[in-house]
Amino acid sequence: MRTAFDACTLLIFAALAGCATTSDHAVAGHTLTTEERWQLALHSQDRPGVRVNVMKPSAQPMPLATPRTALPLTWNLQGKSLSIDDYFQRHPVMALLIAKDGEIVFERYQFGLTAEHRFLSNSMAKSITGLGMGLARADGFIPSFDALAQTYLPQLTGTAYGETTLQNLMNMASGVKYEETYKPGDDHGKFRMAANRVGVVLGAKAFNVREAPQGTRFHYASIETSLIGAVLQTATRESLARYLEPRLWQAIGAEGTATWFLDGAGLENAAGGVRALPRDYLRLGIVLANDGQRPDTGKQVIPREFLLDSTDWHRVAAAFRPRNPSSYYGYSNYFWLENSRARRFMLLGIHGQAIFVDPAHRLVMVHLAASEHAKVGEGTMGNERAALWRAVVQHYGKW
Repeated sequence: MRTAFDACTLLIFAALAGCATTSDHAVAGHTLTTEERWQLALHSQDRPGVRVNVMKPSAQPMPLATPRTALPLTWNLQGKSLSIDDYFQRHPVMALLIAKDGEIVFERYQFGLTAEHRFLSNSMAKSITGLGMGLARADGFIPSFDALAQTYLPQLTGTAYGETTLQNLMNMASGVKYEETYKPGDDHGKFRMAANRVGVVLGAKAFNVREAPQGTRFHYASIETSLIGAVLQTATRESLARYLEPRLWQAIGAEGTATWFLDGAGLENAAGGVRALPRDYLRLGIVLANDGQRPDTGKQVIPREFLLDSTDWHRVAAAFRPRNPSSYYGYSNYFWLENSRARRFMLLGIHGQAIFVDPAHRLVMVHLAASEHAKVGEGTMGNERAALWRAVVQHYGKW
């Protein structure tokens, strides 16, 4: 969703206007539309003056071997044979990285961008927030996800969100009426404006109609992750960035600093405000593909059972499995669950941000894009990105 223009963003927009076909490879790149240029600026460029909290990198980054040969990947879609070169020509992909067994097998950037740029996560940050909940339970700060949100956020006592369990917030299953369409005037826009004025907790009080029993349906609502971010801050008595810096960001072996946008009340945008290097998103995916273990050190970073509960659709209730009544994908603890027999899952963000994970094959694909569609399924990128991922998996094994 396009936000108001400011001077900084206009300067970035102008600087990128001439980068429509720049590519780090010999093949011609994608020609950006005006809207895609806008999204490119928002997603690939830091914005001076915006308040952030910082997660510092690890003193011992996870090593990543770089690709020695090209990845000979082709696939068929709607009667057409496609390659990665075709994909880059057809879509505004900023960065694409693929790792197998902890080693990079493909890495490419477009529009003059490089591995040194930090990219905006959008809602991939929700999954990071979910991992924070798993760590907080392991640390004893949150003994049970069956607790009501008002236990940690007493200002919500007696409200629909206050009387929702943490687990149902983590599954987007509060049943509270909230429409997130990324169009002007939707509830999400109203909530973000309120959160910047009065904070997440008070802003959430305006949404107080429960239209379905909690725990019975999946209904995407970023406000619920924002509330979980507030719960984490209250429970740990630390900012989200400070709490996760040693336990997650440094623990996965991140090589670069990550920043996390703050709202008007100084709380991290838990639903979508992380900026990080593409290879650090890849490192996170590698740890996830190894069931929470950092492969180069053997250290268990993320509690394994929590991760399995979050990413194995066999472990979740029917309402949250793939092909449930409201979603083709399954959903648990802010992870999207693939409709496949093997365990595969995703971290997804609007405009094309994604980390795909296949633990059985130790495969990870990081996809960072500047789609003009907030929901990439509204354009061609959604189906073509899914076909690309399927081709990657089938290159190394069976789907």
